Amino acid sequence: MKTTRPILICALTIAAIVMAVFCVQSVTTPIKFEDTRAQREVSVIKHLVDLRTAEVEYHHQNGVFTANMDTLLMFLKNAPKKEVLKEGSLTDKQLEAGLTEPKAVKILNEAKKKALKNGSFEDSDALYAYIWENDADVKKNGLAGFRRDTIELNMLASLYKGEYDENTINAIVEIPFSNGKHFEVEVNNDYKTSQGIRVPLFEARAPFESYLSDLNEQELVNLIDRETKLDHYAGLKVGDIYAPNNNAGNWE
Repeated sequence: MKTTRPILICALTIAAIVMAVFCVQSVTTPIKFEDTRAQREVSVIKHLVDLRTAEVEYHHQNGVFTANMDTLLMFLKNAPKKEVLKEGSLTDKQLEAGLTEPKAVKILNEAKKKALKNGSFEDSDALYAYIWENDADVKKNGLAGFRRDTIELNMLASLYKGEYDENTINAIVEIPFSNGKHFEVEVNNDYKTSQGIRVPLFEARAPFESYLSDLNEQELVNLIDRETKLDHYAGLKVGDIYAPNNNAGNWE
């Protein structure tokens, strides 16, 4: 009897310690999972936003989105980014008289063509100074000081302000913490609204499994199950190929 009592006490102590460990883990494991998830999703969201920026520019220049990431990366590395430099603006009086931005630009372009036929100019500043002073249509419409020039910039520098270059831009198609997996990208360039208007759509996705697979398996299963039951996408995504949503992210 004297021998079994210490053994029983020892066994109960061990059991209590094990139970305490399990209790602590039951609390800390979900917290650690959610903390790590939140940290990782900052990077995943950043890449999705950068990918969206690229797709929107591709659509702007080509009229469609692309699901081919090699095509998108080649576009970013090689295509120029056109940007309009603006100087001056139309007054309310000019707008009320029917002068619009496109009409004003057309008048300026015609004036520049005529001026260049008659002579050469040191630079665009000299050209504009000449037409503002001498072109009848420009003066008639009060466009002295009004200027619009389309210039070509480096695509990567323009879109990402030096954050990426040709050697690092490939990163935007890769899901962080996924061991090199790419975002799932789909496009629907033939979507039409109820009014019959074609609205190209795209969608880029990063499922939870892609960037959380090395964390607690049960917590990941619980997360996916919870989001699925709520009819939410089980992961992060931008855009929607079934309905226009202004290319919004599901975290926004």
